[in-house]
Amino acid sequence: MNTKIELLAPAGDLEKLKTAVTYGADAVYFGGELFSLRSGAGNLSIEEIKYAMDFLHERNCKGYMTINIYPHNEDIPVLTDYLHKLKGIPIDAFIVSDPGVISLIKQELPDAELHLSTQANTTNYLTAGFWCDQGIARIVTAREMSLSDIKEMKTYLPENVEIEAFVHGAMCISYSGRCLLSNFMVGRDANMGACTHPCRWKYALLEEKRPGEYYPIEEDSRGSYILNSRDLCMIHAIPDLVDAGITSFKIEGRMKSMYYVATVVAAYRAAIDSFLSNSKEYVFDDKHYKELCKASHRKFTQGFYYNKPTDEDQNYLTSDYIRDYSFVGIVKGFDENTGFTIVEQRNKFSVGDTIEIFGPHTEFYEEVIEAMYNEEGEEISSAPHPQQILKIKFQRPPDIDFILRKKK
Repeated sequence: MNTKIELLAPAGDLEKLKTAVTYGADAVYFGGELFSLRSGAGNLSIEEIKYAMDFLHERNCKGYMTINIYPHNEDIPVLTDYLHKLKGIPIDAFIVSDPGVISLIKQELPDAELHLSTQANTTNYLTAGFWCDQGIARIVTAREMSLSDIKEMKTYLPENVEIEAFVHGAMCISYSGRCLLSNFMVGRDANMGACTHPCRWKYALLEEKRPGEYYPIEEDSRGSYILNSRDLCMIHAIPDLVDAGITSFKIEGRMKSMYYVATVVAAYRAAIDSFLSNSKEYVFDDKHYKELCKASHRKFTQGFYYNKPTDEDQNYLTSDYIRDYSFVGIVKGFDENTGFTIVEQRNKFSVGDTIEIFGPHTEFYEEVIEAMYNEEGEEISSAPHPQQILKIKFQRPPDIDFILRKKK
């Protein structure tokens, strides 16, 4: 069994990029300010991309840049100019989906490594072989593929071509993300990075000759979220993913919070490391799944990996997330003279609260907030102000970049 595993994390902005690396990602994927399928993420400027690649390479991590939109004619000159600006930046690979974009990158950046986006909906070995002939070094499989499909496809590919697949995060109701609903309903094109996620909206039936009479599709007074998929979660299935030939485990979520990135990356990092330490006798530890559930999520599914999804993989009642924990602070420093930990507040918490603290490669532990002080040294009973700087004395002082969370 090939036990090479890359944990690939989303980096919607620089803070999330740094968090992903700190909490154990081997690589990150990010978008620039143009031509990314997540235009609503913070994304990175040219200068930030230069900084990010230096940051990553200093820590022996990789950075992949998404240029995976399907451009129109008017986008080509802008994209050409954009690629000129990226010359000289040591980006490890570009994630692409459009044949024209592939040819343009080859022309402008001939030494660039190319990874084929899931947006290209590769579902069979013939298609994968075609893309390999075009110089693609890694196939990001369509989410509609099963593990047995992926394993068979891998046997037809050149030895040096890698397989990347999503293992965690939101699922799209449209075929490999090719959605027209957003464009049709609100004029924002999903294939240009501006999806409004109409799959998460509530729908009802309306009969043409009975205007104003709405019929729930399910017998429920709240209506029906008929397009609302559960979130993918494969943390239990690391041996099966590896057996299928997947070498890059991809986490979805460039639009998600820094807390989400830290929590999910830390959980998968711990589970992967446990597997790698003794793959032959590996048994999944459910504590990693419990940690994962402390990030915002919908109910989970295994997608198409073992069988085609059924109604059990949809959530017809609500599109709300499960949020059992609040991200309340992040450790920014420690004052050796006073013994105070410096914490930046992210959500309100108060004296008397029981807080869970976790960090990179560290299991969580609990502390009760017995007292805290503001930046001026004044004792306060609660921290209600966003990004307020606090001084707290803990029984077990956490390290920089450790996260504080509170059960709701």
